[in-house]
Amino acid sequence: FDAAWGADDTDTLLEILAKHNVKATFFLVGDWVRKYPEEVKRIASGGHDIGNHSDKHPHMASMSKEQIKEDVMRAHHSTKELLGIDMTLFRPPFGEYNNTVMEALKECGYYVIQWDVDSLDWKEYGRQPLIDTVLKHKNLGNGSIILMHNNAKYTKDALESIIIGLKEQGYEMVPLSELIIKGNYTIDHTGRQLKGAPASSSDH
Repeated sequence: FDAAWGADDTDTLLEILAKHNVKATFFLVGDWVRKYPEEVKRIASGGHDIGNHSDKHPHMASMSKEQIKEDVMRAHHSTKELLGIDMTLFRPPFGEYNNTVMEALKECGYYVIQWDVDSLDWKEYGRQPLIDTVLKHKNLGNGSIILMHNNAKYTKDALESIIIGLKEQGYEMVPLSELIIKGNYTIDHTGRQLKGAPASSSDH
C-alpha cells in the first residue's frame, strides 16, 4: 500500500488485514507521516512493514543525486523520530527511476521496490473491477508484488475479497521484507529477483 494522501480508510484496511492475519507493506510519504502520526503508529503496531515513499512525492528522475538523497532522508528521519526504526524499503514516486535514483537510494541504504501487479485502484473503476484486476492479472504469480493505495475509493471494499481470492489460488501473502532477496541476486528483464550472484562476462 502506498500512502501519500488521505487516511480515512486506513483503519478499515488494517482491520481487514488483521482479520485475515495478513502482514502487508505500507510505503509512506514523509508529509503523510507528519500529518497522520497516529495512523503510522497503528500500521507499525499491526506488524506491517513500513517503507519510504519519499518526502514530497516528487518526480525523482529529473532530480540530482543530492536532491534525491535529501528528500529520501527527510522522510526517513520523520519516520524514525516517530517509530524509532530505520526504514530500508523504498518505492519511487510514480514508479519512476533511473541510474541516479538507484545510486542515491543505495547510498542511503535502501532496497528499491517496484511492483508487477498494479491494482489500478486509484482509477476508481469500482469494487468488482478492482477485485478482477488483481485476481486475474496476467503477471500474478509466486513473488508478485501487488500495488494498492491506502485511500483509493474502492480499496477498502475490495480488499477482503482480494485476500480470500489469493488464498483460494494458493498464495501466501507476506510483507516485502520477507519476500525480497537481500544477499546475492540478479534481476531479470522483467524486474524480478533471481537467487545467485551475477554471471561473469566469460559465462556468456
